[in-house]
Amino acid sequence: MLQAHSFLWHYLWVGPNLLLLFLAFLLYRRKLHTIYPFFFAFALIGSLEQLTLYAADVIPSVTPATWWHIYWAGLMVEAVLKFGVVAEIFAHVFNSYSAIAKLGRTLISGVGVVLVFTAAILAAFAPKNGHFGIVFGAHLLDQTVYLVESGLLLFIFLFSAYFHLSAGRRVFGIAFGLAISACVHLATWAVMANGGLQTQRDLLDLLNMATYHLSVLIWYEFLLVPGRDRVFESGLASDSLGARLEGHLADWNDELERLLKQ
Repeated sequence: MLQAHSFLWHYLWVGPNLLLLFLAFLLYRRKLHTIYPFFFAFALIGSLEQLTLYAADVIPSVTPATWWHIYWAGLMVEAVLKFGVVAEIFAHVFNSYSAIAKLGRTLISGVGVVLVFTAAILAAFAPKNGHFGIVFGAHLLDQTVYLVESGLLLFIFLFSAYFHLSAGRRVFGIAFGLAISACVHLATWAVMANGGLQTQRDLLDLLNMATYHLSVLIWYEFLLVPGRDRVFESGLASDSLGARLEGHLADWNDELERLLKQ
């Protein structure tokens, strides 16, 4: 049976993050970091954070308390970057409607800041006896980020599909990879929280790690491999319903723009 710290466990922790780090390098070489700056920062900093955690885990001199403090710090940075990526996706989807894109990007980024601020408060008031407080707070923040992230991505998918907005192949790939990872993490957490597969927790951890590996491969496919941009067709439908939807969205954008200028 697969166990933690098996060869597969080591590979699934190190391999995807080395691939993600190399992806950040390729994005930089192809000048894509100027188009997707938050995703580039997420790929670069997120991979380095996970590789640091891995090194801390296998180095015998690093105590559990130190490891959890490193994990906590990295988790807060990763949370901000993830919401930055989601805000970036939103801005690209609503690129034709500048006011809506600006407001959505600001609100989504604000959610990330609030969550990190809340996490800092939880850490400050965590019980000082033992590590239960910091471990509980880290898991709580982690699952909250996945929950809010998946909800925001679902909203973007549904809203863009309803209005037939153009997301583009690369933007869709970024969102798709994030959504798969978030949904699987939430599902495995729900199983563990309800007492299921307690003796198979290592397998659930490996499932999460394997899903993250899949997400990295998805990002390689959509960001680097040439392909037709047919994820969402550009523009709204040409029929009367499409015209009405486009008119409504344009009206909302104009009204928001007027309010923002006041």
